[in-house]
Amino acid sequence: MNEHWFRDFFRGAAVDFWMVAAPRPDDDVTFLREVFENGGALLDVPCGGGRHAVPMARHGYDVTGVDISADFLRRAREAAASAGVAIELHERDMRDLPWPSRFDGAWCLGNSFGYIGRDGAREFLRAIAGALKSGSRFVLDTSMTAESLLPTLTDFREMQFGDILFRSVATYDVWTSRLDVEYSFTREGVAETNTAHTNVFTSGELCAMLEEADLHIEDLFASPKRDPFRVGAPRLIIIARR
Repeated sequence: MNEHWFRDFFRGAAVDFWMVAAPRPDDDVTFLREVFENGGALLDVPCGGGRHAVPMARHGYDVTGVDISADFLRRAREAAASAGVAIELHERDMRDLPWPSRFDGAWCLGNSFGYIGRDGAREFLRAIAGALKSGSRFVLDTSMTAESLLPTLTDFREMQFGDILFRSVATYDVWTSRLDVEYSFTREGVAETNTAHTNVFTSGELCAMLEEADLHIEDLFASPKRDPFRVGAPRLIIIARR
């Protein structure tokens, strides 16, 4: 297994696909604005193509985005320019956050949390805690908890978005609690194929890891509408405070 697969995965057709396939961020943005109602400097990591960073900046927040993908960051810059907002963007690993006690809040939305292995995830949480001011909130979102993923795990998916045919074949490794997915993106007869490896955590394991990093749990939700988290919920959203 390539432990550093994420360094080269998010480019080309994969980025083009996620830019069109990702759901609209409206409900997420409403939720983030409620959590960070006092404004201030906020950190989006990884920020991808600016799906949340740009609308949050449009609402007047001072947003910094971090992502390892140059292609995603280019899209984020384009989106920010189109929206007429300024966002500070950095190309770096999500664990590399060299801003001690700078931010009034931070979020990690999507499934990126599980990309960097269990030790890497703990390192990331420590980095987040170090970048936050005391009393600031952190929002962690993932659909890769055991409670969400395993009851409805699908081995094969295929869908068409624009000119890209997307296919994925998933295998769950019970020895390591890891989801291995081979992704294929085909455009104009040319296929780009890569494999992603995502660690799967229980919700209790995630809460313990956050507390370990001095990020104290306030709430667990199943949606931005604040539905209670339960087995089979499609995602887990945790609010923690530094």
